[in-house]
Amino acid sequence: MDDTKLSERLKKLGLSEKEINTYLTILEKGEATASEVSDATEVSKRYVYSISEALEDRGFVHVDDHVVPTEIRARDPSEVIDILTGNLTEIEPALSERHTQTEHEVEQFDVMKSRMTMLKHMGSFISEAENELTLSIAYDLLHEVIDELRGAVDRGVLVMLLVNDVPADEVDDGEFEGVATTARVWDQATPLTLTVDQKYGVVAPSEMVARPNTNRRAISFAEREMVPVITGSFFGNYWPMATQAHVADPRPLPAEFGCFRHAVLDATLHLRNDQPVTAEATVTPCRDSDDRGSVEGTIMGTRQCLVEPATNDFPIENSLIVKSGSRRFSVGGPGALIEDYEAKDTVTLTKA
Repeated sequence: MDDTKLSERLKKLGLSEKEINTYLTILEKGEATASEVSDATEVSKRYVYSISEALEDRGFVHVDDHVVPTEIRARDPSEVIDILTGNLTEIEPALSERHTQTEHEVEQFDVMKSRMTMLKHMGSFISEAENELTLSIAYDLLHEVIDELRGAVDRGVLVMLLVNDVPADEVDDGEFEGVATTARVWDQATPLTLTVDQKYGVVAPSEMVARPNTNRRAISFAEREMVPVITGSFFGNYWPMATQAHVADPRPLPAEFGCFRHAVLDATLHLRNDQPVTAEATVTPCRDSDDRGSVEGTIMGTRQCLVEPATNDFPIENSLIVKSGSRRFSVGGPGALIEDYEAKDTVTLTKA
């Protein structure tokens, strides 16, 4: 690092130009008297004393005024770094507390320059998840958010986890127990994507994930129109290519689901376990009418890609096939297009 860059970094620590010149002079000499520093920096001897005392208070130098003339000795740079780091660590809890108190709503779009900032945003989003999240993340980064994922699973959130950049045979059995509702593994490196409750998301290029020091940027967003696009890419481009590694047991019935995909997943698993299931939901017809009403009936099957084998015709198709009396109809989740009905609210599943 040249002198110009070094001076810029020291300025960011709050040192003035004269303090920087004085400190670097002392650092180069190891130790010096005020007169020697004054001659080298063209700063008055009295001012050298004043600056040296300020530098001592910050931990940069040690002033020995028990000898004549007074000697000013530079501390070992590693000691200086330890002092500065310790000072920052001490104030971190207070800063975090104030930040929590004044934290405002997520920006519609936020460009993130560092991987650390990106991971902080992801952890915050995952911790706030109420119903559903999808996450595609490199295996080497999974530990950074694993506690938040466990918390989401404990809250009953549908966690669809795709771990990439690792061969499936290198992942231990049971590694995703309690970390995801269903998890898949792929040996290819993919962009990092996170969506939460169809409201929040994070997208980062694979280069930023692989290398902490890069000029690539990540984006976090709070944009409802954008989240379905990312979710569609997750299920359409990456999820089918990965190897299924974990599927959690379905909830005991009866159960209420705020996430439609979660209802489809659990209905699928119960039906595969030879457990007949009924569904009840408030719906809106997808065509010809805006009327809302309740439907209830026996689930005859599901069309989904959440668990193998997939039974849908296109990636984002996840629906319930319901029979009520002589009627047979399909129910999809928010944004349903090809189904007969769209369910926007909770879905209740019970044993038939």
